[in-house]
Amino acid sequence: MKISVCMATYQGADYVERQLRSILEQLGPDDEVIVVDDCSRDRTVEIIEAIGDARIAVHRNQVNRREVYSFGRAIELAKGDVIFTADQDDVWMPGRAELMSGRLLASGAALVSTNFEWMDADERPIDVAFDGVSAQASTRHLGNILDIFIGKTNYFGCAMAFRRSLVPLITPIPAYVESHDLWIALAANQIGSNLHLDDRTLLKRRHGSNTTSTVSKRPLFQKLLSRWVFLKSMREIAARQRRLAP
Repeated sequence: MKISVCMATYQGADYVERQLRSILEQLGPDDEVIVVDDCSRDRTVEIIEAIGDARIAVHRNQVNRREVYSFGRAIELAKGDVIFTADQDDVWMPGRAELMSGRLLASGAALVSTNFEWMDADERPIDVAFDGVSAQASTRHLGNILDIFIGKTNYFGCAMAFRRSLVPLITPIPAYVESHDLWIALAANQIGSNLHLDDRTLLKRRHGSNTTSTVSKRPLFQKLLSRWVFLKSMREIAARQRRLAP
């Protein structure tokens, strides 16, 4: 079994080495880390390359395309049997890769999602309100889809791993998609192949320059647009599922 870790980076010089080292110590010699850098202007790429680990492959976008495109590109480049998505500024807890890949393969599910603990920029524990996933809701696929629709913060890409078999369904990620993690979670729930773990498997860093946030401050028209994107995404996933059916 080969593991691929897909990471999108942008202006991540402050934390990316810490995160990568927490990942690399859990990987085997044949595993890989695919990094897609989105035109960082700081030392992000220099720091990554200075780690000097042959398992890391860095790919640079020619123009800034933001995180959804970058994660999609990284997933398409990945060759592993199990694919993790990872943010540039978190820290993986020990045993995360083994736990998640083992449970994913044993379950037969396409996607496994876990929980995490919040920390601040200096890695001190903090309280941040979010919903998270529940093991009891793994097979409550319609309810999980409804949770995505109403905006509950259950799914985070940094807390996911999925089988290679899911890649043809989720890539390429359409340009209109706002969140790669919700797109992946929606796909897994639509095909009824989803596993939740109550375990907390990483430390998620909250700091002043996070790319994404769990707190929605968007005006009403943007929230309505997100509901339209959700419905369009469901239709696209269903169409892909039909095309991929044997």
